[in-house]
Amino acid sequence: MTRTPPPARKLTIRHITALVGDDGAYGGPVSVATGQLGELRARGHDGALLSLWRGRGPVPAGVDGVPLIAVRARTLVPGMGFLGLLNPRLLRLLWREAGRADVLHLHAGRDLVSLAALAVARLRRTPYLAQTHGMVQPRSGPVARLFDRVYVPLLRGARACLVLTEEEQCGLAAVFDGRHPPLLRLANGVRARRGAAAGDPTLVLYLARLQTRKRPDAFVAAAALLADRRPGLRFVLHGADEGALPAVERAITAQRLESSVRYGGPLAHEAALDRLAEASVYVLPSVDEPFPMSVLEALAGGTPVVMTSSCGIAAELASTGAALVTDGTPAALADAVERLLTDDDLRSRTVAAGHAAVAGAFSLSAVADRLTAHYTEALRQ
Repeated sequence: MTRTPPPARKLTIRHITALVGDDGAYGGPVSVATGQLGELRARGHDGALLSLWRGRGPVPAGVDGVPLIAVRARTLVPGMGFLGLLNPRLLRLLWREAGRADVLHLHAGRDLVSLAALAVARLRRTPYLAQTHGMVQPRSGPVARLFDRVYVPLLRGARACLVLTEEEQCGLAAVFDGRHPPLLRLANGVRARRGAAAGDPTLVLYLARLQTRKRPDAFVAAAALLADRRPGLRFVLHGADEGALPAVERAITAQRLESSVRYGGPLAHEAALDRLAEASVYVLPSVDEPFPMSVLEALAGGTPVVMTSSCGIAAELASTGAALVTDGTPAALADAVERLLTDDDLRSRTVAAGHAAVAGAFSLSAVADRLTAHYTEALRQ
């Protein structure tokens, strides 16, 4: 068995996200952070995740196999969702861990946790990188402009900003107004889960937050088209509600889909991975999704994916046959799902191409190689 060689130098690395919870509500940034940290720890580095915690039980010692240093989330600014969460006790943890770390890695959005982490890193003079996950793009609203007067100068202090796509890179450069640290491309990565159980041939899955951009209503509309054509299929939606659930429930009732379509509530990350691997097809109707982690996680679990052409990795996955990419209309989504359910050869090719994508362009090993080089370069500056 090939063993991972020890690092040339053991680094103490702290990643920071705005929120970790038992409902998976913060989604992609947490999955990215824990995946990166897991691979870095496997190489011998000291890695941990700092965050706020929101869940039914006490703050856990770890999340997805990675040490978690967290305090309970509090709403400091009502009506702002994730952006208004903070707990003053987190500032003490940030200060302590920034003093211990060789480098900080901030999964940064326009939120109070990111602002606090940037300020602490700057005051502590700890080298830091920022990965914005498409969350820091041009905004014209008065709240964003006011926030950016403090936030953007702190973000400029990063040794580098890690971006997913050319579109994100251009948008972030515009936020910086021409004065910015190096903007470096870094894909998200996942670990293959080839040992996952065989999929349920009747289960078609939606797993994302229930919000307008994710378009759960389009999933329900596609389910309505398929319910008559393929009786016996089950369509299940999982994800934290961000305002779209009442409309989804009304659509289910109006089209009399109660026997075939249901909302299963939010899932913690590990449970979400198991659910993805169980499904026969995963459908993500989102538009303008910069880099959907749930798509990569479905591919890693051997579940074929139906998605829309406006997602950031759609063209790459379509070119290799790793996913079925559509225009996002319910009819196109339904047709793609039906093709995967009825054409065994297409399904096998799509699953194999998905595994190849995860092993190649989207492997955690390749991501960790680049991150280690970026951290080392940050320490040299």
